[in-house]
Amino acid sequence: MGALRQVFATVGAKSAIPFRVVFADGTSYENQVNDDPAFVVAFKTRAAERATVLFGHVGFLEAYFDREIELEGDLRLAIRAGMEGGFDRRPGPLVRARNRWHELRYGNRTVEQAKANARYHYGLGTAFYRFWLDQPYMMYTCAYWKEGTRTLEQAQQNKLEHVCRKLRLAPGERVVDIGCGWGGFLFYAHERYGVTGVGVNTTPEQVAAMREEIARRGLQGQIEAVEADFRQVPGTYDKVCSIGVLEHAGRDQLEEVVRAHADCLKPGGIGVLHFIGHVGRYETEYWIRAHIFPGGWIPALSETIEAMERAGLEVLDVENLRRHYALTLDAWAERFDAHWAQIHALDPQKFDERFRRKWRVYLYSCAEMFRSPHGYTHLFQIVYSKGNTTTYPMSRAFLYRGETSP
Repeated sequence: MGALRQVFATVGAKSAIPFRVVFADGTSYENQVNDDPAFVVAFKTRAAERATVLFGHVGFLEAYFDREIELEGDLRLAIRAGMEGGFDRRPGPLVRARNRWHELRYGNRTVEQAKANARYHYGLGTAFYRFWLDQPYMMYTCAYWKEGTRTLEQAQQNKLEHVCRKLRLAPGERVVDIGCGWGGFLFYAHERYGVTGVGVNTTPEQVAAMREEIARRGLQGQIEAVEADFRQVPGTYDKVCSIGVLEHAGRDQLEEVVRAHADCLKPGGIGVLHFIGHVGRYETEYWIRAHIFPGGWIPALSETIEAMERAGLEVLDVENLRRHYALTLDAWAERFDAHWAQIHALDPQKFDERFRRKWRVYLYSCAEMFRSPHGYTHLFQIVYSKGNTTTYPMSRAFLYRGETSP
């Protein structure tokens, strides 16, 4: 009990957010006794207390998912307090061992395992994601909240336009979107810029949904959805777009996936690589890998650029959109909560209380992670060319010409 109380005393000393913890024996701890708590944590079992001491925040979260811990009040502030107090930092040896085992069991070394990992998350069904993503493009990646943006829909279309401008798209060009989701980027790029292209995705459910949308829009022969691994992109293209794929390459597959981006790009062609990356080299958060994105791995910006250099790609521009992802996740979390009753009704066994707890923690904690002034996880957009370019604009001015506030 002393060790557990010390855990929360450490958090309480570093965070200004008032909270109370009630232990399994009925005793409690408050960091600010004169203020009403923003949240209350209640341990229901001794096992949950032991798990928190042994496994830190991972043990705490897993006990919360199992309903051995209850949390009343503001989940967002609870997560923020934990981060401010360092509860999520420096995983202990038991968590590091579990992370290594996860890599051995679920790493993306084979195409089959990579597909199974992707389906675990992205194969939950279009109906599920439709409740909380933007319409009509359903972009499940960081949006772009330029000045004047008020809605998720505007922010995602800002992002699509931003990427299209970076790619310098022109009518008649052939574009590949690696990890295309439901095809939103290609639909937007075709509508606004007159390109044709191929979307590559390893998740059968998303490929099927994209093909249905292609047929609904009458775009057969102009847009195609291909089910393939990100290391097996068919053909070569004028432009390459990759939005939110590199995080799923896997710890040891970064080189292969970057090389595939290079191989499918024509000499002199332009690509955009949009991905979550670390500043420095760190282990990827274990509980996210175990419960949300099996096999996922967040690469360092430095090792990504080194892999691009080895693949013969010239880095033209790097932009950091970290703070934009915090706002995007805020919007997703709010919509997820607002539509939980409808999500639960889709399949009460699949979308149960355990699922709800996991996904709320995932959405809110990632928002706080990207918001944190002390975090090392960022969102990068890298513009690159195949070989040294002589034609790309000399400044970023072209990105902003003719822009109006939404």
